[in-house]
Order: sequence, then C-alpha cells, then structure tokens
Amino acid sequence: MAYTTTTKTSYGQRLSGSMRGILTGLILFLIGTVMLFRNEGSFVKQKKALNEAQSVTRHVSDVSDVDASLNGTVIHASALATTSDVLTDPQFGVNATAISISRKVEYYQYEEKVSTKKVDKIGGGQEEVKTYTYHKAWTSRPVESGKFADPNYQGSNRTLATVETETQTAGNVSFGAYRLPPFMVRSIGGSVNLDFELSQERMQYWKKIIASNAKTAGVKTDSAAMIHQHGNTVYFGKSETTPEIGDLKITFTKVDPKEISIIAKVSNNSFEEFVANNGNSFYKVSIGMLSADNMFAGAHSSNSMWTWILRIIGIILVVSGLKSMFGILPALFKVVPFLGNIVGAGVGLICTVIGLAWSLIIISLAWLFYRPLIGVPLLLAAIAGIWYLKTKAGEKNMQSQQN
Repeated sequence: MAYTTTTKTSYGQRLSGSMRGILTGLILFLIGTVMLFRNEGSFVKQKKALNEAQSVTRHVSDVSDVDASLNGTVIHASALATTSDVLTDPQFGVNATAISISRKVEYYQYEEKVSTKKVDKIGGGQEEVKTYTYHKAWTSRPVESGKFADPNYQGSNRTLATVETETQTAGNVSFGAYRLPPFMVRSIGGSVNLDFELSQERMQYWKKIIASNAKTAGVKTDSAAMIHQHGNTVYFGKSETTPEIGDLKITFTKVDPKEISIIAKVSNNSFEEFVANNGNSFYKVSIGMLSADNMFAGAHSSNSMWTWILRIIGIILVVSGLKSMFGILPALFKVVPFLGNIVGAGVGLICTVIGLAWSLIIISLAWLFYRPLIGVPLLLAAIAGIWYLKTKAGEKNMQSQQN
C-alpha cells in the first residue's frame, strides 16, 4: 500500500523559492563553466603525458633478474604476478594464498522509493503530492528505516549482524625479480570465488552475535539454524531461498597469481608512476600478455571516455543553472497555470539552447588555450549557433508585428 503526503505552497512562497533559486543557479552555472574549461585542459594534458610516456617506454622481454641499467626507465613487460603471502579474514577465518581477498556483504532491507507530482493551482499556488512505496531488496549497507515517511514502515529494518565489506591485498607481490608497489597490486583484477569451510570456532562466535542482536530486537530465533555456509558464501537467515528482513549474505572472492602486463617506471627493484613534464602521472596494469601499443590505446580510450562523461556533466550543470536562474519568469505567470507552463517551456528551451551554445564556447576557448588549431572551428560553430538563435528570434518578432 502506497503512502502519500500533500504539501501546499502559496504563490508568494513559490516566488520566494524562485528568488533563492537565482543564487543556486548562478553557482551551478559557474561550477559547470569551470568544469568544462578545466576538463578540456585535463584531457589535453593527459594526452600529452600518454604520448610522452609512449615515446620513452622500452619493452623488456625478461624480468627474471633485476637490471640496474633500467633504473629510472619506463618499461613495458609481461610476467607472472605472484605471492606467497597468506591473507586471512579475521572475522570469518577465511584464508588463501592470493594477491587479494575480498568480502562482499549484502543486507536484506526495506527500501523507500518516492515519486513526486506537482499540480499548479489557479492563483499561483502549488500542490505537491509525494507517493512513498516500499520494497525488499539486497543493499550494500543497512537502511535507516526510522526516517521512513510511512509510520507503518518506520523501524521495520533490522539486521542479524553488522559486517563491513572489505578487501585485503598482499604486501609482497613479485613480478619476475621485481616487487610490485601497493598501488599496482590494487590494480590487479580478475577475481574468482574463494571457497572455504566455516570453522566451529567461527560458527560459535557468529551464533552468539546473532543471538545477542535478536534479543536486543526482541525477536526469538534459533541462532544455530540461522547460519548457512557453502562454497564461497555465508548466509545469516532462516532460508536463502526465502530471505527475510535482517538477513545477510557474505561472499568471498580472491585474485590468484596471474600473468599481467605493466607500463611503469623502474625504481631499483620496484616500480613507480611515470611523471610527465607537465606534471601528469601515468602507469598501467592489464591482465594477460598485452603489447605496449594495445595498453596505450586503452589508456587513450579511457582518457577520451572520461572527458566525454565530464563534458556531459558540465553541460547539464550549465543548463540547469540557467533554468534555475530564470525560473522566476514562469513562476510570475503561474497565477494562470497554463500560461505559466507556456512561459516555462519557452524559458526551458531558450536556456537549453543558450546553455549548449555557452558550453560550446567555453570548450572552444579551452581548446584555443590548449590547442588553437582545433579550438577555432569549435568557436566558429558556437558563434553560428548563437547567430541562428538570434535570427530565428528576429523572424518571430517580424511575424508578430505583421500580424
């Protein structure tokens, strides 16, 4: 059953909120503008750093011995990353000789979802109806249900135990005769299930925890029947097939020794990041035996992808900021709802077009600063967009005057 709340806002309150939105919009607009400019610079700097690294990288086919002549050299090499370290999870007693072991914890909880519907009223007021729905789901953390809107669901969540998601990495990982630094060890992926058997000692420990938490929550339960373990999973609850609120699912994975390829700067018998002349740093770890060209191609692709993601975020901030800044205009006409909607649609369209044009100008200016040959065409395209918008506006004014 959905739970709803209704909030009424007067015309004056809406205008006051729109006035406050001007400052918020200005902040969003400035943040988006700065982000767009800096993002282009970051892309160019990282691209230059990658090109510089690629130009000095030396392929090394054998790393079975430490070569003093390579100290300070950026190398590409492929070899087995291995370790003799035994990693142990202290809470569950799980252990393995591995590069890393990970514990992933999920809680079965109620989650609150809210949908909002706003209805404009004659006279400029507004009625906001929020509909709250609740569903059970596996979450990465316990959900605080005390703040749920529906009183019937407040305090409905509980947990049989509280366990943190955690990853441990080996302190000694060799790469031929070299030793991988921690930041490179953390970059080695490709995890597989870590099967184990929960010891009786650990079993008794968790029974006490579950019994104590159940007593605190005022719930009667047989803690002995609440722990199930098989393969790489420990389940706290009556049944894995029919989970209940408060159940936990803990899964363990590991990263075994494996062939990897690296690009990094040799530092005695270890490695460090390559720092380009512009200050940007670079290193790369890939699973399998990959060529240097393939690894650099992947690095360039990643640089481009993140640049586009940040461009989109920056444009959204600019457009949203403009809409918030000029939100006072449709608010003034909300005395007559349909008139306010028309003005709002017009303001939204104009803000979107101007925001896109402004974003293109900022990107163009950034490229003019960092890459002039590419920035000039972009700037011309932005100017053309503004000219087109101005021309269309002029045509509409002429048509309205003729009518």
